[in-house]
Amino acid sequence: PVKSGHIGVLANHVPIVEQLTPGVIEIFEESVSSAPKKFFVSGGFASVQPDSTLSITSAEAFPLDSFSSENIRNLLAEANKNKSSTDTKVAAEADIQIEVLEALQAALK
Repeated sequence: PVKSGHIGVLANHVPIVEQLTPGVIEIFEESVSSAPKKFFVSGGFASVQPDSTLSITSAEAFPLDSFSSENIRNLLAEANKNKSSTDTKVAAEADIQIEVLEALQAALK
């Protein structure tokens, strides 16, 4: 998931740098028969080198199956309460939390 939409990287891909948005990154191994590994990232950057090597830089990346839907609902409810705080820092942090948690909640469906 990138700011401009979604990207996929194959052999001989054109070199690029994209800003990641909260969402799921799927990593496919060389063996087509194996299931892709799925990780949730809160944001960061993806860069494809001239040799088609992909580098992902993210402050947070966790296996998708390590999340609990119930915990996400609880955290989202708390963030929504904090969104209306009179403290601008608390409200701004809540907006970021909501964006990330909503993307995570959608990824688990």
